[in-house]
Amino acid sequence: MSKLVKTSEQQTSNMMEKLPQEIILGILSRLPSTSLLQSVLVCRAWQRLIRDPLLVATHFSHMADKDGPSFIFQSNRPSSSYQLFFIDFSDFHIQGKVMFKKLPDIMSIYLVDSCNGLLCMRDARWIYICNPFTRVYLQLPKLVNYPAQVGHIAFGFHQTTKQYKVIQVVYLRQLVLLGGRINVATSTLVQSQVHVLTIGDPSWRHIGTLPYDLTRSMPKALVSGRLHWLSKPNNDTTASILISFDLETEQFQEVAKPDCCGSNRCFHHLMVLRGFLSAGAYHDNDELEVWIMKEYGIKESWIKEFTIGNHLPPTLQQNDLLHFNMAKARFPNSSVRVLCILRNDEILLEYLNRVVVVFDPRHGTFKELTFDAMPHWYKLVAHVGSLNWIHIPVC
Repeated sequence: MSKLVKTSEQQTSNMMEKLPQEIILGILSRLPSTSLLQSVLVCRAWQRLIRDPLLVATHFSHMADKDGPSFIFQSNRPSSSYQLFFIDFSDFHIQGKVMFKKLPDIMSIYLVDSCNGLLCMRDARWIYICNPFTRVYLQLPKLVNYPAQVGHIAFGFHQTTKQYKVIQVVYLRQLVLLGGRINVATSTLVQSQVHVLTIGDPSWRHIGTLPYDLTRSMPKALVSGRLHWLSKPNNDTTASILISFDLETEQFQEVAKPDCCGSNRCFHHLMVLRGFLSAGAYHDNDELEVWIMKEYGIKESWIKEFTIGNHLPPTLQQNDLLHFNMAKARFPNSSVRVLCILRNDEILLEYLNRVVVVFDPRHGTFKELTFDAMPHWYKLVAHVGSLNWIHIPVC
């Protein structure tokens, strides 16, 4: 680990010399990112201090281990310029308060993923890695696009290699010539290509093809240095396949699900709950079950942790209700996503990318959360506010 930067300005230097390094580190690493970033305006010495790798890593560790989770919201409306919001539940279990903050504009680009305080974002042509608090961003090398492609993008970090990687799965469709114009065939996807970019490298690497369908947008789960997704083998079944991608070996493989996941029960979405790979499963009785893999890679370690009953948030408007019921007709509770378990054991849920709800499993009650300026439709990802400067691994 590096040592804290020694400052040259006399006043700052005197202050630093009076305090042991571990005291300075302990104080600064517990301050919010916004407060620390304001200090870069004081002098060049503070600018160097806030960029010190030891402070960046320690600060991230404290923010990740704080009492409540935090998230990034993005409005799904282009008319809102894809505005970003930060929401922090650190004080929720004590005071019942939630911090909801509008973030400064970076660019009008779409939110893809989050990892270690960094966001992966994209527009029609480029992919970017950025920190919404420092407002520093990196434009990634361009992957040559093919006509008629469908892509899936994921972003992750491996603890051992200390490398960030972006994975892009490109599905090519057949092209047909109709009336002198090239059109996309309505047939099934005909080919996939998997491309990987290690952040810092000059170009993407093609690592082969993928026999799974990841065209349906869904959250991934990063556990044990592996990205995880759910994939359907075909359109004729509701059964899902759990697949992983090892960020170190760059290999795909299937992950075993519990035997109970038969024809009437299927994993619908993945998440990470208290560090464990977890999944939401729907059942014939219209209840949402949450399963947790207590020992990674051990099929027998899957356990059903809790069950969430049917609930319709009253703030859903009539047009949202129609969408909600149509989704339920095909997949019960498919419009409900488990976000996390709070410190007080309550469960944070998201309904239809529209409503955030706190579920109390002890009493079976639901409480909706509302925030000023909260977008009507949004995308939400778990996010830790950090000083990550992109080029500095923080874990």
